[in-house]
Amino acid sequence: MSFDYDFAKPFAELEPPHWGALRELCRANAEYFENDQTEASIRLHEALLAMLNHLEQVRPLYREIAKIAPLFDFDAKTPGNGYRSFLSVVDKCILHSVCVCRQLCCQRDSILFRKTYYMREVEACLQLLASLCTCLQHLKTLYSWNTTMVNDRPSLFTPEGHSPQELLDRTESINQYSFYGRCLGFQFCDSMKRVVKTVSAGMASFSEIYFSNGTMIGRCANLLKYLVDPEARARRIVNISQQADVDFCKNFWLLNESDLFLRLPALVMPTIAVNQVISIPPEELTLQCQNGTPVSIPVPRSHLGERTLSVRLLSSHHRKGMIGSIGVESILPASDELIIHCHGGGFVAQSSRSHEVYLRDWAVQLGIPILSIDYSLAPEAPYPRALEEVFYAYAWALKHSKTMLGTSARKIILAGDSAGANLTLGATLKCLEFNIRKPDGIFMAYVPVLVEFVPSPARLLCLTDPLLPFGFMMRCLKAYASCETQQLQRDKDDENGDGQKSETESFAEVSESDLIALALSPNGDETNEEHKLASFPSDSTLNSVSLAEADAVQAGASTEDKLKEKKESAPEKSWSLFGWSLGGSKSIYLDVESVKSPSEEFVFTVPRDPHLSPYLAPDSVLAQIPPVRVVTIELDPCLDDCVMFARKLKGLGNPVTLDILAGLPHGFLNFCLVSKEAMDGSHLCVRRIQELLEYN
Repeated sequence: MSFDYDFAKPFAELEPPHWGALRELCRANAEYFENDQTEASIRLHEALLAMLNHLEQVRPLYREIAKIAPLFDFDAKTPGNGYRSFLSVVDKCILHSVCVCRQLCCQRDSILFRKTYYMREVEACLQLLASLCTCLQHLKTLYSWNTTMVNDRPSLFTPEGHSPQELLDRTESINQYSFYGRCLGFQFCDSMKRVVKTVSAGMASFSEIYFSNGTMIGRCANLLKYLVDPEARARRIVNISQQADVDFCKNFWLLNESDLFLRLPALVMPTIAVNQVISIPPEELTLQCQNGTPVSIPVPRSHLGERTLSVRLLSSHHRKGMIGSIGVESILPASDELIIHCHGGGFVAQSSRSHEVYLRDWAVQLGIPILSIDYSLAPEAPYPRALEEVFYAYAWALKHSKTMLGTSARKIILAGDSAGANLTLGATLKCLEFNIRKPDGIFMAYVPVLVEFVPSPARLLCLTDPLLPFGFMMRCLKAYASCETQQLQRDKDDENGDGQKSETESFAEVSESDLIALALSPNGDETNEEHKLASFPSDSTLNSVSLAEADAVQAGASTEDKLKEKKESAPEKSWSLFGWSLGGSKSIYLDVESVKSPSEEFVFTVPRDPHLSPYLAPDSVLAQIPPVRVVTIELDPCLDDCVMFARKLKGLGNPVTLDILAGLPHGFLNFCLVSKEAMDGSHLCVRRIQELLEYN
């Protein structure tokens, strides 16, 4: 449910009816339990009175935030920013509390009334409201710091004069447990509430397998406890958020790379004709500048040296000149359009294959080829490695669109979500820097455009977010972008002597001309058994061939031999169908004793580089960016990034639109199969991409 209020009205007119309903219910229930002297009744009575008191404390804070929130909107037709989001979260908290108190009122005379259960439910609502009251106080502080103007309106980003430590020290007073316990998911739409509870219980349970604290029997018992004990789940999630390192984040998010999850899109999503992985050899590319002079595109070398780069081609039809279409009877003419896609995952996890959950549907609805890039992930490959690879893949696609991708590429749209959207912007800036053809449009979903710890109202939402907790977000940022991480990786490379390690030797025989010959050969994949082009077969034959298998074929070894080699060299922990196997695992412990404060752990240096943080790019450069479509969500920690970037582009005269969806979490595109609202959001993304394709 969303709330569209006229913020110019007095607060008495502004207050929604459910505020008054909660007051009446709290008073009626408090009066009912006032003379009952059992412990549960006494606690219920005190909690209900405390909730009335907190409602009065929240009221003036809500009113103050409501007055300033419209100052930060993208435009009058698109209300939305971090201030408004917290108002919405408060409203949803009150709605949830109304529901609990109404159930209490209806059940209190029943013979089956569970007094202790309702006591805990009401206390959880009270703690939630108290935490949100503290959040609103911090929003007032943020607003008081705000002195920066963008296009004659205040900025959502805090100016440099205020240290992040100031806000981090304040946020330690927020009770995060209240967002992960009994009220978990209260801010989301109904379909996502179930998903959020399942994912959160799964995260807590996965941590018991991943970490080796306690006995095996105790850890197994905890797996079930997190499903039935909300308080235990909340404690575990907060501990994980505060203490688990980035490797835990990577491994948990990699669960959707298991066979079960990877096969699901092929079973329930539209069938596509082409789903192939292409391994691009690390060879220097030469393109023509806009003025006709040749320009050399450098091979990605940062941190990992020269390595092959995998991209995935998805198409609903076989087309002329498209790899994987050799020998197919029904072939359509080459497309005039191409989408180049970058997946999200916090720069540390996921792949093009895990994002098939919506890419398949996009390929069918749009009817044009989609090339999704599997860039290297942090912390092994911090900035700028992923950006180098995305730019290189873009240049490669320009050069091979007709001979391998089945498109004339008359129009190219860059598309991405979250971290991938950031990379598409960085790649566009690279195009302008090298003076090569830029994309014809950019589509971005919930994109971070200022990759550094600058406080904003929406970024405080990660303190309430069960899918993107504050600790997770900051560790991903630190792993990818911090100067310290980059220096550590360089030192590691120097120690290992592989700072310039190259895979060129193993790919010397697979040149650009070889790849074209393979694409056009009547016996394409069988022309050279020793150096086949790694690819996925179409859905009509087999839908899931792993990247390991693809790389094995590329290197000339049999699939079985290569997978056996990979298994033997794998770390001691190993995947099972549903997660980590318990047997033979390496011991990793969660340190819950030496708790670091956020101000100690999360203050680090990030380079102020426009390719990393496109918001910092000069206006003269941003003015050259092609038309942009941005889709974000009301509850997204990156909401303010999207709003501020759209405002900036609009002020420069760029064609830009912004959509803000309600009730969905960051990363909603990955939940299309389990949420109607998420699927509706994906369809909106398709419409916005179609607008870019039709833009003159």
